[in-house]
Amino acid sequence: MIKIVFFGTPDIGLKSLEYLYNSDKIDVLAVVTQPDKPAGRGHKLQMSPIKKFALEKNIPVFQPKSIRKEPEIIEALKQLQPDFFVTFAFGQILSQEVLDIPKYETINLHASLLPKYRGANPIQRAIINGDKETGICTMITELGLDCGDICIQLPIPISQTMNCEQLWNEIAEKSPELIVKTLEGLVNKTLTPQKQCENGVCMANKLTKEECLIDWSKSNIEIHNLVRGICRSPGAYFIHNSKIIKVIESKPVEGTFETGKIEVNSKEGIDIGCGNGVLRIMKVKPEGKGEMPARDWYNGVKK
Repeated sequence: MIKIVFFGTPDIGLKSLEYLYNSDKIDVLAVVTQPDKPAGRGHKLQMSPIKKFALEKNIPVFQPKSIRKEPEIIEALKQLQPDFFVTFAFGQILSQEVLDIPKYETINLHASLLPKYRGANPIQRAIINGDKETGICTMITELGLDCGDICIQLPIPISQTMNCEQLWNEIAEKSPELIVKTLEGLVNKTLTPQKQCENGVCMANKLTKEECLIDWSKSNIEIHNLVRGICRSPGAYFIHNSKIIKVIESKPVEGTFETGKIEVNSKEGIDIGCGNGVLRIMKVKPEGKGEMPARDWYNGVKK
């Protein structure tokens, strides 16, 4: 069996961990995940989905604040003598000392077709930029940012209505088999990693709050791409009566009227004029409230 340690934190990696755990070809020796963090109204500490699964299956769990600075955890990982480390949205940068622990390599699952969208937010950036295709790839982890040799790539089409949550789920579904094929190919020497082409490199930097604020002078297509690219978290928003209004669901429609002006169009939602075209908003989340139909929200604030 191929012995691995799985590094991951959010639920996008959960199906991969489950698949690896249930595989008769893989032995999951341990899991490394981020420390528990406060969440919700009560700010109670909550464990990551990866940790929760590991505890249910009695898999040893390590939770370093910064793995590069915790020699006890590094030594414990060395004692496990893994064949591979597998990382998927772990959230920390690994040192060379950590990368050198596995017998073979540290393999990372990245949610883009590298060298495009290196960095923290490849899923969101692909949709915001209006790309019609993205994908996933396995790569050899090096000290640089997502610059290691590519093992396997799998393209994924992006429809004009797909949002980041839907793409996130599709990536989660398609990643597990890609990871196993990569591990087997490297062990059996049937897979030869290829160096990344430096042509076409672009970064997927972490989103800022300023980027999430809707600029109505942009086209309805650009704003719609922003809405679906950061749906709910962190969410595209505008300010109305000094309140933050997050836009959850939208679609571009034909029409022309004053930029930034709201018109109640139909039962489907409200229309807002853009620099080019009109954006129809179907669902919003007003500050301090839950999600609701945009028409209901607007009828409420007009009273």
